[in-house]
Amino acid sequence: MLITMTNIRDILANNLKGYRRKSGFSQAKLAEKADISTQYIAMIELSRQFPTPDVLDKIALALGIETYELFAVAPTPENAMERLHRDIIKEVREVIVEELEKTLAYKHKD
Repeated sequence: MLITMTNIRDILANNLKGYRRKSGFSQAKLAEKADISTQYIAMIELSRQFPTPDVLDKIALALGIETYELFAVAPTPENAMERLHRDIIKEVREVIVEELEKTLAYKHKD
């Protein structure tokens, strides 16, 4: 999965909503516990706002989780295949560059 700001907003929105519901909080209750507005919580959950680090920390504290958990992505087979694909391409490039460097160094010796 290519990470973009849109993806990050969506990940945050989904995770926030999930953790909020898991905690049994309404948006209003979470907003109260985090000392921010209910409307702001709603806008984050709709991917329309992206909070500052301080606000993220307040939300995580209110939910009883670590801030990074708001951005965690559950592993999926698709994610694993994308990572494997990237890793293979990286390794192939490294081998090609190494071999080209050896070839060029050999030719310069002549």
